[in-house]
Amino acid sequence: MDTICAVSTPHGMGGIAVIRVSGNGALDIVQQRWQGKPLSEMASHTAHLGHIIDSQGELLDEAVLTLFRAPNSFTGEDVVEISCHGSLWIQQQIVSTLIDAGCRAATGGEFTQRAFANGKLDLSQAEAIADVIASQSRASHHVAMNQMRGAFSRQLSTLRSQLLQFVSLIELELDFSEEDVTFADRERLTTLATDIKKVIDSLAGSYQAGNAIKNGLPVAIVGPTNAGKSTLLNTLLGDDRALVSDIKGTTRDVIEDTIVLGGTLIRFIDTAGIRESSDVIESMGIERSFKKMDEARIVLWVVDATAPIAELEDFHQQIAEHCQDKAVIAVVNKIDASDTQAIVNKLKGLDIKIAEISAREGTGVEQLKQEIITTAALPQVTDENAVIVTNARHYHALVRASEAIDRTLQGLSTGLSGDLVSQDIRECMHYLGEITGEISTDDILGEIFAHFCIGK
Repeated sequence: MDTICAVSTPHGMGGIAVIRVSGNGALDIVQQRWQGKPLSEMASHTAHLGHIIDSQGELLDEAVLTLFRAPNSFTGEDVVEISCHGSLWIQQQIVSTLIDAGCRAATGGEFTQRAFANGKLDLSQAEAIADVIASQSRASHHVAMNQMRGAFSRQLSTLRSQLLQFVSLIELELDFSEEDVTFADRERLTTLATDIKKVIDSLAGSYQAGNAIKNGLPVAIVGPTNAGKSTLLNTLLGDDRALVSDIKGTTRDVIEDTIVLGGTLIRFIDTAGIRESSDVIESMGIERSFKKMDEARIVLWVVDATAPIAELEDFHQQIAEHCQDKAVIAVVNKIDASDTQAIVNKLKGLDIKIAEISAREGTGVEQLKQEIITTAALPQVTDENAVIVTNARHYHALVRASEAIDRTLQGLSTGLSGDLVSQDIRECMHYLGEITGEISTDDILGEIFAHFCIGK
């Protein structure tokens, strides 16, 4: 493979920047631009102070060079990392002079793709690296780190190993079909296939929670106009994210933003006030409100404590059909301006959680946050061996693997011929192998690594 280089630190000016070089020619190319201890005399995993020069011998910067010799590097190739001053001009000049010396500019994710190609990690671990970089909360970071360490890969490897033993016994019978020899105990195989299906379904079942951990648990803030939804969003975020006005219908589009509560990323969605409206734009916003309500895991129904109590049932009927499988918290707002006892008593009859607040004054908001954390009930991910699926590609592969093992169980129960049962088992293995990259195509790899940042 040719030798690639790129800035691995974020774009922009900072105290330092790190430029990574990887490939068979990394040492020879960098040596041409290095003044200091010769790279040939450096031990792997050591750092050295020296100077970087351009092709004319002009000094570009004083830098620290760190050497990682193959195969004991991230990519499995010779890798050199140059820590220079963070000037954009210096970064550009060093990359440019390395390209002049024989490097090629790396594409997005190419260092990680080489690590995958050289067997330093599998595909699910490679994807986890991107998730670690993008993690925005303790929970998402922990899940990504578990996957990067190989917890998910080990579980999939165990499943594939069991399936391989399974299919080997059945296919061995096919070789001795004329002798009518049975190697595979159908009852034991059924038990094994059932156990494997439970594990696959458990992994697939963790995706909904995993997706919420990774991308933010969606919490929709709904209610009639002027109930205080936008004020509540601003208070929860600690920022004036949404426009607040006494004029009804001010919020005409969905506004989203995130905060971390209890180590979990929460994605709050402020929606347009729900009411009958002849305004075309406002009506479109209200339609989007219902769509966002359908997507949410938790719905904060903001109730105006100063509004007539008769409006409660009418509004509850409007949103009930969108909240059948969701947790609903009735947030009685404006408690600083009205007695809430009658409204709270009415809400208790609807059998939903209730929180009393003043979004404007901030009263009760911390208690509401705790209620959201409790209601979210996302799995704890402190166990380093816990596996929670966060990747849509992995989820869809697991669903297909589950369907294949279902067909296997049906085949075993109906006495289907061994060659057809074997085909279903191998299909299950195929989908599990897609997750780790044991079975992959250039198109899949290109799609995955194209979303990585350059330099990683």
